[in-house]
Amino acid sequence: MYCVKSKGPSGQSYAILRGILFVFCMMFALPQNVIASDFNHPWRDKKKAIVIDAYEKNPIDWHKMVKNKQIRGFIGKSSDGLPSPWSCGGNATKRQLCKKSFQNYWMKQQLYHTRKTLAKALGLKWGAYHLGRPGNPVAQANHFLNFAKPEKDELIALDIEHDDPKKWISFADAEIFAKQIYKRIGRYPVLYTNHETAKRIAARRAEFPILSRMQLWYARFKGDIRGAFPMGNWDTYMLWQFSAHPNCNKRRCLYRVPGTETNIDVNVSTLNIKEFEKAWPFDGLVPEKPFPQAPDVLLVENEKPEVNVSDSTIITASVIESDTSHELDEEASFQLASITLENIVVPTRNVRKPVVETPIFGIVTADYETEYDLVIPRSEHAEDLTMQLQYISGAL
Repeated sequence: MYCVKSKGPSGQSYAILRGILFVFCMMFALPQNVIASDFNHPWRDKKKAIVIDAYEKNPIDWHKMVKNKQIRGFIGKSSDGLPSPWSCGGNATKRQLCKKSFQNYWMKQQLYHTRKTLAKALGLKWGAYHLGRPGNPVAQANHFLNFAKPEKDELIALDIEHDDPKKWISFADAEIFAKQIYKRIGRYPVLYTNHETAKRIAARRAEFPILSRMQLWYARFKGDIRGAFPMGNWDTYMLWQFSAHPNCNKRRCLYRVPGTETNIDVNVSTLNIKEFEKAWPFDGLVPEKPFPQAPDVLLVENEKPEVNVSDSTIITASVIESDTSHELDEEASFQLASITLENIVVPTRNVRKPVVETPIFGIVTADYETEYDLVIPRSEHAEDLTMQLQYISGAL
């Protein structure tokens, strides 16, 4: 849209008209990259690298697509789960279906390598992804490498669609998959997954030290993801898949790619084009973050009159550190009549575990015959434990 000066009537009416026109023009003519950041419409920054990913049924006019100089990479779908059988048995129907399956597999592989040759000839960085399914993870990793035959300058990725091991590869198998890839070619794949699955992996990073540190190809189909990071070891994404068929149609789309249809997947990097081409194929792990220390534990004795269970009033309490397994030399006691259990905890009848076994964060309780255990998190608003307890009780 262009805003131009126009000749017309003079006076107050013209001044008002010009003011309205100016506001209207500013709304629609502001440079789009003014609001761009790594987490808010970053593709509007024309210096950011764009990557296209596709599967075999996405039609592409390659010469039209590469006219957009912001597009610097292409990731093609290669393998899917376990390979099709090489030999077919059973009755005539089973043999026919088996042969058809292998023919489709062979045609997909030929299309994949044809696209790879064409994309690299046009100056694009190339990558491949494997769709993880239930089944032998070592066999899937070998299948991926045999199908894609990745060269050293090509990105490789594992696609985990959701945290549902009945339909997709499990986290434990994904860890084995990544280790097998490293064993074979000396580098780790990138992890493609959505927001919720990434959060679950991040929360279990002690259990999955490789999977939770693979560079993140983040799928979330919206324009603004501020507040999504950090999670676990990830402070940001390696690629963000922001546009695809769920949020792109003929009427509205965050990003249109010439030479493709609206169902094409579009990704953006945090890096500018020069940095992006140097960092590709993103085969290293992100740094591991230290785990936060456990908070102090408030131990409340459930003995009258210290605790009145009927009205959930805590009267006295003592404090122990969560990282010790033996008695402390000193014990601090406080008068805490203003704090009530119902305001800060929900009693549960769980089997008690030693505090040192699993650090707990937040405010929790276990209902025993002799005592309540409350976890008091450290607070920036409290200089000592007394102030922490007052703060949680609402006194501050």
